[in-house]
Amino acid sequence: MLPLEGVRVLSVEQYGAGPWGTQYLADLGAEVIKIENPNDGGDMGRSVGPYFIDDGSSTSSSLFFQSINRNKRSLTLDLGRPEGQAILHELVKTADAVTCNLRGDVPAKLGLTYETLGEINPRIVCAFLSAYGREGSRQKWPGYDYLMQAEAGYFGVTGEPDGNPTRMGLSIVDLMTGLCMAYAAVAAILNARATGQGRDIDVNLFDLALSNVSYPATWYLNTGHNQGREPRSGHPSLTPCAQYKTKDGWIFIMCNKEKFWPALCDSIDRPEWGTDPRYKTFKERLEHRAEIQNLLDEALSAKTTTEWLEEFAGTVPAAPILDVAQAMDNPFVTENGKIQTLTHQNGSEFRVLDSPFDAGDPTPARPGPELGEDTDALLEELGYDAARIAALKGRQIV
Repeated sequence: MLPLEGVRVLSVEQYGAGPWGTQYLADLGAEVIKIENPNDGGDMGRSVGPYFIDDGSSTSSSLFFQSINRNKRSLTLDLGRPEGQAILHELVKTADAVTCNLRGDVPAKLGLTYETLGEINPRIVCAFLSAYGREGSRQKWPGYDYLMQAEAGYFGVTGEPDGNPTRMGLSIVDLMTGLCMAYAAVAAILNARATGQGRDIDVNLFDLALSNVSYPATWYLNTGHNQGREPRSGHPSLTPCAQYKTKDGWIFIMCNKEKFWPALCDSIDRPEWGTDPRYKTFKERLEHRAEIQNLLDEALSAKTTTEWLEEFAGTVPAAPILDVAQAMDNPFVTENGKIQTLTHQNGSEFRVLDSPFDAGDPTPARPGPELGEDTDALLEELGYDAARIAALKGRQIV
């Protein structure tokens, strides 16, 4: 039994951050119901290319969509109409949480806040993910990951010192904010089940991006130090902790505890460096960073990256520097079973990355749903008969 079995989440979600967070809930056993507008194509992520399953004619054939919507159900529902709101309210009576990632001013307009839904189900949790929050001067601003990286300082610490400001290559703010929303929702559900009292709970892209700046922010706030980009993607204070040249490419080494420096020196047959007073502690090594980089480049160039990884295994923290294709083809990924095969509704198999956690049972393997795939079944659960469902469809309410 997965840990969130028996939890029902209604999610008014689209694109990346919100669906990523609720996929974690679904992977852990929660019933996640995507509520999508039947009149605008539903979640815009359904149309995101350029890569699709087969000919791309299905509403769930986008590989982008499938990456973040596994194990969910889809209900088409026009929340802008009274009949749609009535169905939402019936579902809220059966749910633990409503999540959404809409612009900050929209949830209240759609009646998705605890002020409204708490009257229907006092235990309901309303979890919001927005760009800049549901209050304040930027409440109505649209916002996206790269904008947050730009304003929260990420561009200033990513890349080489003499290069242009650079974003992180992944939409890390979207992904982490989605996860933060999921974490916050579960915490609030636990409290609601214990007390009978639900709540609103908020997270936004900007605050999460800012929070991630972490210790460089603390350094600046207390000492005025403005952390910039470090050579070779190195750590700002720990040495050696960067990428170094090998016979056939690059290797990333992280001697982030004092014990690893002499271990590295022994492994590359330079034990004298491990006892040299110039390099004794992190402080001295930071002062001689450029010199150590040259020494390590020369020593590590004697063998290939693979040979060094075999030498360092279990002794010196190190990793190869791989591109996306090499990362997916890494034997360690296969060994850990972290690529999952799903079967699309049309019968075609496709692969996605499995969840990062092991809950004792395999991750459910249902593909992301077709638009409205579960509408009839969910309405039937509420007691709607075929004629009533057909009438709602005819009026484009579902």
